[in-house]
This record gives sequence, structure tokens and C-alpha cells, in this order.
Amino acid sequence: MDARVVIKRFLATEKSTVTKESQGKYAFVVDSGANKHQIKTAIEQLFKVDVASVRTITVPGKLKRLGRYEGKTPTWKKAIIKLKGDAQITEFENL
Repeated sequence: MDARVVIKRFLATEKSTVTKESQGKYAFVVDSGANKHQIKTAIEQLFKVDVASVRTITVPGKLKRLGRYEGKTPTWKKAIIKLKGDAQITEFENL
């Protein structure tokens, strides 16, 4: 897979921002079919950093209601990336 297909977007939530600042871990929304090796190589290619570890979580979709109609949000996959040493991804430092 292409690196831009594997990594969909940076996950900028309150919890991921605190984790980025305190522990140096970055959260991304990734393709649900991607494994840890593909995610690691994609991050290294896109941002030119060394990745120490990759943790993945499959976030299940939630049931939502609008009046009498029920639906479900899609299931998606999250990856938490830890970099080697004191490395940083400079594109996300101002978020």
C-alpha cells in the first residue's frame, strides 16, 4: 500500500494532544486493513522519523438515532506511534 493510503489523517483530540506533549506519542487514523509494519514504514516515509513502536486500536462504530431512525457510525482504526529518542514530527507541533 501507498503511505498516503495507509495514513488517513492526524487525530487531533484533547487526549491525543496531551499524550503528544507529555509522552511524545502521536495518534493517527489509519486504513482498517493496514498492519503495524505497514503503518511503521508509512510514518517513516512520510515524516522522515524513526518509529520505536506502533499500537493499534480498532474503534467500533456507535449506534446513533435521529428520531425513529437508527443508524451506525463506521468502525475505524487508530494507531498510536512512539518515536525513538526525542524525535518530533514538526508538522503537528502547533496543534
